[in-house]
Amino acid sequence: MSELLIEVLEGQHDCFALLCRDGSTLDVLTGRARQVATIADIPLPGDADGPAVLAAIPYRQIAERGFACHDDGAALTCLLIEERGTAAVADAVDLLPAGSPGLRAGEFTTSDSDYAQIVKQIVTDEIAHGAGANFVIRRDFRGRIGGDHVRSALVLLRRLLRHEVGAYWTFAFVTPELALIGATPERHVSAQAGTVLMNPISGTLRHPGAAPDPAAVLTFLGDRKETDELFMVVDEELKMMAAICDRGGQVLGPYLKQMGNLTHTEYLLRGESTRDVRDILRATMFAPTVTGSPIENAARIIHRYEESGRGYYSGVLALLGRDAHGQTLDAPILIRTVELHADGTVKASVGATLVRASDPATEVAETHAKLAGVLQALGVRRGHRPALGRTALHEHPGIRKALAARNGSLAQFWLDRQPAAARGAAEPVTATIVDCEDEWSAMLGHQLRHIGLTVRVRRWSEQPDSDPADLLVMGPGPGDPTATAEPRIARIDALLRHRLRESRPLLAICLSHQLLAARLGLRLVRLPAPNQGSQHTIELFGRRTTVGLYNSFTAVGAVPPPWVAGCVDAESGAVHALRGPGFASVQFHPESVLSTDGIEILGELVTHALAGR
Repeated sequence: MSELLIEVLEGQHDCFALLCRDGSTLDVLTGRARQVATIADIPLPGDADGPAVLAAIPYRQIAERGFACHDDGAALTCLLIEERGTAAVADAVDLLPAGSPGLRAGEFTTSDSDYAQIVKQIVTDEIAHGAGANFVIRRDFRGRIGGDHVRSALVLLRRLLRHEVGAYWTFAFVTPELALIGATPERHVSAQAGTVLMNPISGTLRHPGAAPDPAAVLTFLGDRKETDELFMVVDEELKMMAAICDRGGQVLGPYLKQMGNLTHTEYLLRGESTRDVRDILRATMFAPTVTGSPIENAARIIHRYEESGRGYYSGVLALLGRDAHGQTLDAPILIRTVELHADGTVKASVGATLVRASDPATEVAETHAKLAGVLQALGVRRGHRPALGRTALHEHPGIRKALAARNGSLAQFWLDRQPAAARGAAEPVTATIVDCEDEWSAMLGHQLRHIGLTVRVRRWSEQPDSDPADLLVMGPGPGDPTATAEPRIARIDALLRHRLRESRPLLAICLSHQLLAARLGLRLVRLPAPNQGSQHTIELFGRRTTVGLYNSFTAVGAVPPPWVAGCVDAESGAVHALRGPGFASVQFHPESVLSTDGIEILGELVTHALAGR
């Protein structure tokens, strides 16, 4: 038994953390708390034997990326670790205080009916109008405790260690002002020996207090809405991996994540990076599973629909250190977490991933299922011992087959450990990608480098009228392409118009494809049902291929002769692609994991556009 744990329980340390990261061992960390302004200010140990740092990073730090948020003043708090110990979880549970956490009153501040209305609004007013593919809007359980917040934190940790299963971390982070206690299922990002891992989790099967039935799991795995929901967050985290890793990200999985009240589906993304771990943290603020995609516009939507700051919900708890190979990082997402303050206030937040097919009643039920373990620990709901019987669902042959089948139509490029990029010609072909507020540009850049181009990325607001690059790639972005008075839409249109006038190689994707089509005389219409995050099989210039679509608008009409050829859907009239002298454009995303032959298609589009040089 750790003497350090005894000291913590006797109140000898004001600042400490208790972390269960492997299901059987409790790490005991004590030290000093320090508040810093930015992620770059988090102190790092100077050598492998130096002290590690555990940082509680609130959602408001997303402002470091220039994204919108309510500034609630939640502090980026670092535990500068001075002493470490370990204890067996079974022994620790016997020592941690039992009894009640002392909750005196509490309730959801957003009612079920009000949250259902928010779901409707997000689907009809945002996703259907091109704002993005998915969004996570939170609701809060708020209350008060009587007595010492430190003791309440220890009681809550004991209950979570006893009753919750399948968590990535079960933890308590405690300072004199704040305690965070949770059982989070999801690694956000980790780094060790140059290997970076991210863990997108989405899709939820509810089974409160009962072992999941394999037949129900198979039905869940066959649900297209749940499948698409997971693919969307995989795409969004691949954008992050492409930005922080030298060779992009490899998709591993899918897997099941079993917990006490629900089961999720998940993937693991792997890549290599030599970047400072604080840069990795900053570049990945925050997971699409708790924000949405594209993330910059998701931050705006969150700011508009949520009336207050998120505190620590959807932030991360990051353990930063150093070993013989260099810097290390392990950062789970702060979900399924209770926030306790010294003044007795209690907050636990939860959100559902809202997509084009979201049903309001189902999303409301999902928020209750996700927060059930935390509410049981608080004593709001009746607790139970896990009823899983540790049923290993992944060993069921039908479930194994259903999981493996999910990858059948995905892009092999992202499933493979990607080879080194092709060596460029003696005089390299250059490309500028214009980022239109969607980090698809990072994935596009990664793939273009693989086919031998020298690539740079510029934000739409920083792109000059003329660009010396051999190829200009006008990227995807959120929004209504018919809103031509909106500054970003107007600027994208102006850049397209200028490049066409110059008659220099041009490739346009998704939103930029729509604006190019309008410039060529086609009509833009809003789809009856958005394609955000969906996979379709189309005819593309003589080949039948499966592609990923993220659009709520489409170009329709007759493709103007004689210089432009187009791929038009025979049933809907949607124009999937255009080709003309020195330019090409597509509505779909060749860079998406949903585009089976995406890298080959991208190469063909580039070859066509460059042929007119």
